[in-house]
Amino acid sequence: MKKPLLSKAAIWNMSVGFLGIQAGFALQNANASRILQTLGADTHQLGWFWLVAPITGMLVQPLIGHYSDRTWTKMGRRKPYFLAGAILASIGLILMPNAGLFTAFLPALWVGAGMLMIMDASFNVAMEPFRALVADKLSTDQRTAGFAIQTVLIGLGAVVGSWLPTILVDWFGVSGQAENGAVPANVIYSFLLGALLLLGAILWTLFTTTEYSPEELAKFDDAHGEAAIDHKTNVISSIITDLGNMPDTMKQLGLVQFCSWFALFGMWVYSTPAIAEHVYGLAPNDTTSPLYQDAGNKVGYIFGIYNLVSAIYAFALPYIAANIGRKYTHSLSLLAGGIGLISIYFISNPENLVYPMIGVGMAWASILAMPYAMLAGSIPAKKMGIYMGIFNFFITVPQITNGLIGGPLLKNVYGDHSIFAIVVAGSLMIAGAIAAIFVRDKDDLVLAKGK
Repeated sequence: MKKPLLSKAAIWNMSVGFLGIQAGFALQNANASRILQTLGADTHQLGWFWLVAPITGMLVQPLIGHYSDRTWTKMGRRKPYFLAGAILASIGLILMPNAGLFTAFLPALWVGAGMLMIMDASFNVAMEPFRALVADKLSTDQRTAGFAIQTVLIGLGAVVGSWLPTILVDWFGVSGQAENGAVPANVIYSFLLGALLLLGAILWTLFTTTEYSPEELAKFDDAHGEAAIDHKTNVISSIITDLGNMPDTMKQLGLVQFCSWFALFGMWVYSTPAIAEHVYGLAPNDTTSPLYQDAGNKVGYIFGIYNLVSAIYAFALPYIAANIGRKYTHSLSLLAGGIGLISIYFISNPENLVYPMIGVGMAWASILAMPYAMLAGSIPAKKMGIYMGIFNFFITVPQITNGLIGGPLLKNVYGDHSIFAIVVAGSLMIAGAIAAIFVRDKDDLVLAKGK
């Protein structure tokens, strides 16, 4: 039996929570480096602090996937997890920019790094079940559209999160300058508003979306005849077994993901120092100049641009994929992103930084949709949560790799010029575009036969 087709409203409702998650995630991506540097971190150390994010993701997502596959409560199967994640992430969002308040107990930099860890662990707790929820609820015919709609809402949430600090300065007159080494007021208030938006969006999905029971899921065609899940299986041995039985499509996507997320991590960590130095003309590690805060606000603004582009481009993804296939759609999108990142090297006017973000936005939209749409058709329905969690290894490992080698590369290879980290990121994204061509997309083959 095929899963029933859902209305567009139902598909939108199940992903509204991702709007809030991504608003918080965007605030972190655009401002964490600025906050950490304001609290005393050196540019060479930024990659080390950012390691907290992928390491917690690598540990958390497979566990959440494993347990959410085996959970059924009155609230549902996936919903308890993204509610708990949202509450914890909101707490982290409120506390991170206020790390200076805790200096009587610990160095502010330690508190900031700790809040970064709490936020990212919580984002991962909330995020992984959302991916599995879309795959649980939608048939093969609707999955590309489902992940594309999810990407639209991710993009819109990220625009809000990225632009909040600039909006508070330009529209409401909130101070955007650091006083006595403190985090600017516009950043503090932005994180508070992001926490409220995150909770509100999650509650929207909770109250508007139902889930299929395990018994209902077993009746659908994409259950692949799997035997019932053994709830007594040890979590570690289960993850190791499933890792060994990874589908070929998932392995092929792993290389694409490595290149993509190595590039994204480099962009998120080094954009502020790279643009402050290369475009605004500041010396490396000069965080005291008012121009540094201007550069930080500009990074938030252009990050909002790429997320806005991703939200718009996501509407086109199902139509492009229907005509040329998912893997070629993903390849072209990554190519555009790689070219966009490399082009930043040739920009001297801050106002022109919006143009590279068009390509980055295309890549980001595809990264958030196409790999998951290709993956969902290759894994059993009853293993959807655990494999979505394991798939996160291909997101976290490249970020950890970049975090470990990024600082030494910056010091010993790039000559302390962060712009070269951005150029390398663009080059890796182009390599991912080439690797995407060789992915075997099972659903594309099925849909092609049906035409």
